[in-house]
Amino acid sequence: MDLRSLAPPPTKISNMAKILYGVHGTAHGHAIRALSIARRFPEHDFLFVSHEAGPGILEGEYPVVDIPSLGTVFTRHRVDTIATLKLNYPVMRDRKAIMRRVLTLMEDFQPDAVISDYEFFLPRACRRLGVPCLSIDHQHIITACRHPIPWGEYPSYLTTSMAVRLLFSRATDYLVISFFQPPVSLGLKAKILPPLLRDTVLARQPREDGHVLVYQSYITDFRKFLAFVDAVQRPVIVYGVPKEGREGNILYKPKSEEGFLDDLASCAYVVCGGGHSMISEALYYGKPVISFPIKGAFEQFINAFYLERLGYGCFARGDYLPPEIIPQFESRLAEFQSRIRSANFCGNAEIFGQVKKFVREKKLDY
Repeated sequence: MDLRSLAPPPTKISNMAKILYGVHGTAHGHAIRALSIARRFPEHDFLFVSHEAGPGILEGEYPVVDIPSLGTVFTRHRVDTIATLKLNYPVMRDRKAIMRRVLTLMEDFQPDAVISDYEFFLPRACRRLGVPCLSIDHQHIITACRHPIPWGEYPSYLTTSMAVRLLFSRATDYLVISFFQPPVSLGLKAKILPPLLRDTVLARQPREDGHVLVYQSYITDFRKFLAFVDAVQRPVIVYGVPKEGREGNILYKPKSEEGFLDDLASCAYVVCGGGHSMISEALYYGKPVISFPIKGAFEQFINAFYLERLGYGCFARGDYLPPEIIPQFESRLAEFQSRIRSANFCGNAEIFGQVKKFVREKKLDY
């Protein structure tokens, strides 16, 4: 392979660029974020690299090459370490062969710009070839900033930050998307901006119909979950549970993006896990949040931690949501709403501007 062929190209006269985009395939958030960015630049030619759930989300609109990469397995509302190691063992065993596939793909596609959303191989290939690579994700909030971590979470913090640094930190520039923005550590080429929101989220105006929206796809004990939901003295709409129909004041609904966003935009508050996209969308609509982060997933913990620290809601540790937190939380709804109204939870314009700059100049505006 002639590595000189992949050196950063001279300034292009044409407005069209060929962009190679690596996307982490566990769950849906990474692929949905990548779609939102690609749709904003119809003048460019995108080729995606992803795995697991990623190709199924992306391939309806863009060409995708399914290349194995590292992922995470969740079982019973916690990270399943053994299953995750089993999932990733073949990838690490075959990493040299997979890297050759990525290098060949880059040689064939000849990208003008490379972007990675928490993908393992593409930033490494770029390092080998001397090609700039832009990382766009939320996970690097863990390593780009210093955090006031509770001592009890330090083992998880150290383990997770080490994994992020060793496995997913080979890009040249970092655009970190987050509803909380601590100062960036000195010396890092990283910029933190408010969340990137889907067009379908932006298309809806918030209102309040009085119900509580519950989204919880990883449940440890369904009976304890029901005990929490039953304690809410309002109509409750539940998504993510393998159940449909009405039971008392609880309405279980099937998966539906349009229906879910309608119910999110019109609820009084939200009960959910610690996922960044879910929390960000709730805050954009002005909805306080009770967060229930997955055990062992430090990224979810830190989202929930800052949610409470900034006064946007509260979070619960443990294997289930205790019903007794509801009265205290509801007594503070006005306080939460006031704090949420004072912050910005949509960074789309700034994010698109930074992506445009990187595609043209191979660097961000720090």
